[in-house]
Amino acid sequence: MIRINENYLKLKSSYLFSEIAKRVSEYQKANPGESVIRMGIGDVTQPLPSAIIEAFHKGVDEMADLSTFKGYGPEQGYDFLREKVAEFDYRQRGAKVDADEVFISDGAKCDTGNIQEIFAGDISIAIPDPVYPVYVDTNVMAGRTGENVGGRYQKLVYMECTADNGFVPEFPKEKVDLIYLCYPNNPTGATITKEQLKRWVDYARENRALILYDAAYEAFVRDKTLPRSIFEIDGAREVAIEFRSYSKTAGFTGTRCAFTVIPKECMGYDSAGNRHSLHAMWNRRHTTKFNGVSYPVQKATEAVYSAEGQKQVNAIVDGYLENARIVREKMTSYGYQCTGGENSPYIWVNTMRDSWEFFDMLLTRCQVVCTPGEGFGKCGEGYIRISAFNSRDNVINAMERIAKL
Repeated sequence: MIRINENYLKLKSSYLFSEIAKRVSEYQKANPGESVIRMGIGDVTQPLPSAIIEAFHKGVDEMADLSTFKGYGPEQGYDFLREKVAEFDYRQRGAKVDADEVFISDGAKCDTGNIQEIFAGDISIAIPDPVYPVYVDTNVMAGRTGENVGGRYQKLVYMECTADNGFVPEFPKEKVDLIYLCYPNNPTGATITKEQLKRWVDYARENRALILYDAAYEAFVRDKTLPRSIFEIDGAREVAIEFRSYSKTAGFTGTRCAFTVIPKECMGYDSAGNRHSLHAMWNRRHTTKFNGVSYPVQKATEAVYSAEGQKQVNAIVDGYLENARIVREKMTSYGYQCTGGENSPYIWVNTMRDSWEFFDMLLTRCQVVCTPGEGFGKCGEGYIRISAFNSRDNVINAMERIAKL
């Protein structure tokens, strides 16, 4: 008899996005002539910049030439890309990261989910609320939680992020081993200061805990006083792992490339208290279970760091930020309190009512789709998330529709 991993039975169904799809589908069937503007999804809408496409084509052409053909590449990523990441994303910004501490992958979602494999099954885990669901669900699958009771999993420590604390959580009251942080935040769009992040690093060092820092939206930070990496903070190399993605930075949602940085000083402990290199453990996991990102994709990614690539990528990010500014300005003018939309592509809107009720109102009366905050956790109730990933015309049109309410 083949037995299943019964931890999967603890998972809530994909309620949020399946319910959104269901409601939108039903509305469109009943109103086939209505044009619906989708501003809930976090997918990009602009095509890849020309500098990246040119490098992509060149990489493909090399695969057709015997003298430049590539077979299996290094699982950790080609040196030409790892060196660019270490230099442009870290060293030029004052953060010490070596190229061999960079692991190229096909997505930050994959890495944030897979990283938990190298940790013990009985560690205590602190999760923000509201939260990116992958952090929670992968630990449920691994058996680190109890049942879902009242919208929260037993054994997880939930760190509430509210307007009162600026959506930056307080330290857990109980001892925890693993801490998930994401800034600029998904879904709230909130940012964290260097002083706030330093306190978290100090906390982790004092408690021999580890921070998993999701910086997938760092490219949207325009305020130079805000950190774009946790490794800008003294001591972080000892207690932090950072995840980054080219999905929103360079429009790679359909192209797939990302990376994880694990410093060599970053350690975990066995049951006897002995130190072990997390860098070495992840390298072992990575080389065992991953065959690497394709050569043409890595050549395309390398072009992100060229002068022309940086110019084009930044222009696209600036365009999304302008969309976010428009959404935040308009929603604020309509009387709603908003977070995000500055240094972030997401706007977190206090609806002052049930988030699903507000979702239905925008869909049926404005033909605009948002994401109900309740789907990100209990602290998301009463909020919606609006995404700036859309065309300028659609953003303006959506705001004009909402203005008529």
